[in-house]
Amino acid sequence: MELNLLVNEIANYLQVSQFQDYCPNGLQVEGRAEVKHIVSGVTASQALIDAAIAAKADAILVHHGYFWRGEAAEITGPKRQRLKKLLSHDISLLAYHLPLDAHPVVGNNAQLGKVLQWPILRYLDHKNMLPVTELDAPQPLAELVAHVSSQLGRSAQLLGDPARLVRSIAWCTGAAQSALPQAVAAGVDVFISGEVSEQTWHTVCESQTAYIAAGHHATERYGVQALGQWLAETFAITHQFIEIENPV
Repeated sequence: MELNLLVNEIANYLQVSQFQDYCPNGLQVEGRAEVKHIVSGVTASQALIDAAIAAKADAILVHHGYFWRGEAAEITGPKRQRLKKLLSHDISLLAYHLPLDAHPVVGNNAQLGKVLQWPILRYLDHKNMLPVTELDAPQPLAELVAHVSSQLGRSAQLLGDPARLVRSIAWCTGAAQSALPQAVAAGVDVFISGEVSEQTWHTVCESQTAYIAAGHHATERYGVQALGQWLAETFAITHQFIEIENPV
């Protein structure tokens, strides 16, 4: 498949033009013009690039790419090494941040709900970034965090009373702990995201909403896999997800 056509198809599918983001979404590093095999991963780290080279990939598809707002512009150190490897092996880098979080089918939030077996009943916002579900019956927080930990293969951190019964759950993958006040205002019992900040504890103590930090990497492994699978099923290319372990 032609690289430019692939980029256009993804842009249309994810509705990239609808988002104002902290980084460019789409083709960040241009490689060979023909794409037959795509490797996907959460972050365009050196380890993922090396794995993609070994897998003879034509392109790398990630959630966390490069050129973030506010980062140093100089091409030095690890940034230089990553770009040198991509360019010398003629491998393209395609990155999708907020558009991949929000997509109602392959998005990180939709896919996390699927992994946790939580149907999305509604959203707290208009960008599909804060989905909400409700359990069939109230459940102790301790059981809920155990379920999250088991499904994601990582120990989640609970801020709240483990014995408290909860039913309504909202979530947003990655570093979305700043959205906790929206969940509090909506009266949601539990909010789940990837990371936790110092002030999050105080918000939990001063409200009726508990918080679960389930891991930035752990909560954002699924969108890029689903997008890669969609590409493989829709176009004449192959897709391979490569997991690069990250405890954060």
